[in-house]
Amino acid sequence: MSSRLFESQRYMRDRLRSALRRGVVGVIDIGSSKISCLILKVDVERLDAHRADGLGAQGGLDALRAIGFSSTRSRGVSMGEIAVMDETERGIRTVLAQAQKHANQRVDQVIVSIAGGQPRSYGVSGEVGVANGEVSAMDIGAALAACDMPSFGEGRDVIHAQPVNFTLDHRTGLADPRGQVGARLSVDMHMLTVSHAAIRNIAHVVKRCDLDLAGVAVSPYASGLSALVEDEMELGAACVDMGAETTSVSVFLKRHMIFADMVRLGGQHITQDIAQAFAAPVEDAERTKTLHGELQATGMDDREMLELRRIGADREYERRQISRTELIGVIRPRVEEILEDVRASLDAAGFEYLPSQRVVLTGGTSQMPGMEDLASRILGRQVRIGRPLRIQGLPLPATAAPFSATVGLAAYAARPQDECWDFDLPARHGPLRLRRAMRWFKENW
Repeated sequence: MSSRLFESQRYMRDRLRSALRRGVVGVIDIGSSKISCLILKVDVERLDAHRADGLGAQGGLDALRAIGFSSTRSRGVSMGEIAVMDETERGIRTVLAQAQKHANQRVDQVIVSIAGGQPRSYGVSGEVGVANGEVSAMDIGAALAACDMPSFGEGRDVIHAQPVNFTLDHRTGLADPRGQVGARLSVDMHMLTVSHAAIRNIAHVVKRCDLDLAGVAVSPYASGLSALVEDEMELGAACVDMGAETTSVSVFLKRHMIFADMVRLGGQHITQDIAQAFAAPVEDAERTKTLHGELQATGMDDREMLELRRIGADREYERRQISRTELIGVIRPRVEEILEDVRASLDAAGFEYLPSQRVVLTGGTSQMPGMEDLASRILGRQVRIGRPLRIQGLPLPATAAPFSATVGLAAYAARPQDECWDFDLPARHGPLRLRRAMRWFKENW
């Protein structure tokens, strides 16, 4: 494994820890339909105690308290990526100012989600002989260094790299093998890459807002930390966050994310289908979808009539009447397409081999009536609708499913940061290469 990756992971983790130690940190979720901000008060002593105990994200959340929240319509973001820098900057400044006013507290360090960037997952492994018969930190560092870097091409960066399993001789499923006796140590690691340009744009817009970037997490990871309960993350579950223009998929096992993907379809595509099918303005189509949209037709739906304006109509009587059955006939095929793409993504991840195969749906589109039953039929698995986990002081609007990724960033901050990056690389990597890697990351962050 390259020393650049080793040092960059350590550097990102240390930046996040430093930000949390200041006692106040902001989290900003930059999505295609909304930009939201949550300001967190950090009980540093309690957070350190939870990390010492090795508790998961949910265990450390009582060290955080939400003291400010704001959300605004997103502009300048397309498919989860920044498309117009000035408009995205205005959106971030707007939610930050409102959240700071609510909290009566200024924030200068933030953790940000990235919803686009075409995430790609890789599973890598490395194996070494145990030097002195008892596993030490140096042996773990050597096993990590023995992992072969996948060929993920130019223009991509590793954003998450997490050891998910250690095997010592024939004993597998070890979380921390230090101090145990054995001859051969191997590690399995999940590595996630995203587009280099997407990360650089995130870092640039944060800098333009006079903020310091304390951490970045992909939205699938944040949503999973928020919407899944501990048993689901332990036994194996998928989180499907159905957003406006994208639908993210993350798979967890043994409390680690082992796969992430993104489907380039979401609720906005349903809105556009309605607008095109009935020649209606997009804003009317969105309102009709939100108020009347569902996925299971009944005998009553033929008789329930809805009114939609025609595009360009300026008179009240220039409206079109449609039945709810007609509306469902437009909505359902698009939702089925999204869920079929999600199923293909789960199949590619080998989801069927997990001990448990529950799927948790979250995000704004997941709230449509009939979604749970339709998803269960198409995905062929047990499905439930998930909402963000609760943290102290979280205002009621932020507890809705569309804010799973926002609250998940708080869970990401509370989650114990991986100590594996504290271990030293074998001497063959050399201090000079580490210094060069550190300088490269600082210059490109």
